[in-house]
Amino acid sequence: MNDSTFSNITYLYLEGHVELEKYRYVYFTVTLLIYLLIICCNAVVISVIFANKRLHEPMYIFIAALLCNALWGTAALYPKLLIDFLTETRIISFEACTFQSFFIYNYAASEFTLLSAMAYDRYVSICKPFQYATLIKMSTVRKILFCCWFLPSFEIGIGMIMTYQIRLCKFKLNRIYCNNNALLKLSCGETSVRNSYGLFVLVICVFPPTIFIAFSYVRILTICLKNSKDFRRKALQTCLPHLIIFISFTVTSCFEVINSRLEGNVPHLFAMIMSVENLVIPPLINPVIYGLKMQEIFNRLKRMIWKKRIHMPF
Repeated sequence: MNDSTFSNITYLYLEGHVELEKYRYVYFTVTLLIYLLIICCNAVVISVIFANKRLHEPMYIFIAALLCNALWGTAALYPKLLIDFLTETRIISFEACTFQSFFIYNYAASEFTLLSAMAYDRYVSICKPFQYATLIKMSTVRKILFCCWFLPSFEIGIGMIMTYQIRLCKFKLNRIYCNNNALLKLSCGETSVRNSYGLFVLVICVFPPTIFIAFSYVRILTICLKNSKDFRRKALQTCLPHLIIFISFTVTSCFEVINSRLEGNVPHLFAMIMSVENLVIPPLINPVIYGLKMQEIFNRLKRMIWKKRIHMPF
C-alpha cells in the first residue's frame, strides 16, 4: 500500500464495540437510561437556578455553568454511542472523529477550569467576605466564564488541528469513541511533536487548576480553624459539594488517562468502563449533590414541585 492510499483513508472503524456485540441491546438500554438521567437531572437544576432571581448569584451561576458543561460533554459521546449499539457497522469519518475528540477534551479541560473558578468564589466568600461584592462582580463572573471556556477551546483546538493534518495508515480504532492519543497511533508518520503538545495541554489544563483548588482549601481550612463551630458548619455546607465533585472528576479523569496509556493491557470491558467514567459519574452526581446539598437550590426545587402538585388536576 502506498502513501496515496494511506492519505485516502477518510473513515474509521470503532473496533471497541466488537466484544460488546453479544449484549449490545442491554448496553444500549443502560446507556440510554444513563443519558436520559443526565439530561433530566442537569436540566432540572439549571432550570431552578435560572427561573429564580434569588439564585442569580455568582456561586449558583458557576454551578449552572458546570452543569451546562456536563450536557455539552455528554452530547459529544452518547448520541453516537447509542447509534453504534444499534448498527452493524460502527464507522465514523476522520473529520467527525477529530471533532468528537475536541468536544470531549474541551469538556474535561473546561470542567477543571470551572471547578477552580468555583474554588476561588468559595475562597473569597469565606476568607474575604467583606471584599466579596467587590472581587466577585457579575462582570467578573462573565470574564471568568469566558476564560473557562475559551482558553481550553483554544489550547485543545490547536492540538486537534495538528491531529487533523496527519495521514492515516490504519483505520481500526480500538475504542468506542474517538480519542486523540488513539488517533495518533493510526498515523503513518512521526507524531512526537503532537504527542508532546498533547502532554503539554494535559499538564496546563490539569495541574494549575488542581494546585489552585488545593491552595484555596488550605486557606479556607486555616480560616475555619480560627472561627466558631457555626462558621465551620456553614463553610462545610458550601464547600463539601464542590470538594466531592472535584475529587470524583479528578479520579474518573485519571482512569481515562491511565486507560489511554495502557490500551491493550487491561480487559476490554474494564477498559471501556474506565474510558467513559468521567462522562458518566460526574454528570450524574453533580446535579444530585448540588440539588440536595445546596440548601437554597433544594428549597427552590421543593417549592417548584409543590406548586406543580397543587395545580395538577386530579
